[in-house]
Amino acid sequence: MKRLGGPLVLLLFTAALAAQNQASYMDTTSYSLGIVLSQNLKAQGFDSIDAQSLAKGFQDGLDGNSTVTPEQANMHIQDYLQKAAASAGSEARQEGEAFLAENAKRAEVKTTDSGLQYEVLKEGSGASPSAAETVKVHYHGTLTDGTVFDSSVDRGQTIEFPLNRVISGWTEGLQLMKVGAKYRFYIPYHLAYGERGSPPAIPPYSTLIFDVELFEVK
Repeated sequence: MKRLGGPLVLLLFTAALAAQNQASYMDTTSYSLGIVLSQNLKAQGFDSIDAQSLAKGFQDGLDGNSTVTPEQANMHIQDYLQKAAASAGSEARQEGEAFLAENAKRAEVKTTDSGLQYEVLKEGSGASPSAAETVKVHYHGTLTDGTVFDSSVDRGQTIEFPLNRVISGWTEGLQLMKVGAKYRFYIPYHLAYGERGSPPAIPPYSTLIFDVELFEVK
């Protein structure tokens, strides 16, 4: 039997090494895809995925052996997301209601007929705005857990806006203030961003807390 010569051996070795490197490269690429996919799924609310079922569904999809159609799979996913959102919304709503109920017990907190709660941090002496007027304010907004979602104070720049073009809690609350005043508002979800929230900073059904200082009415 004729032995393989040096150049041919080198060629075969190089080809084998290239195939091995390509396989290793694809392993790393596939692993990287898994990492990115997992983070994307978590960001969309899939926090408790069965990794084995996911891998099986992925492989069945590649092989064309899936037991459901892509349309059926998508319908199931949408149903899951709707139920998860409803569950999270119910929990957030209950937490907000509990927070406001406890907060209302404090002597310094006043509650209006709409459910808006407010606390006077500093009284003013100027004019009070109407809903149709423009105001110049500083504000600092947080969730009930203290998470800051927006703040003109942190940006170091006041803001002006027509009072009838903001959330209901602001429209109502600022009309209680006089120029120079600083109030803290506790705004239930139905006077804020409602059932949808304002993603990503404000979740659905969020009760909001705002410190607002009124500088000018225009």
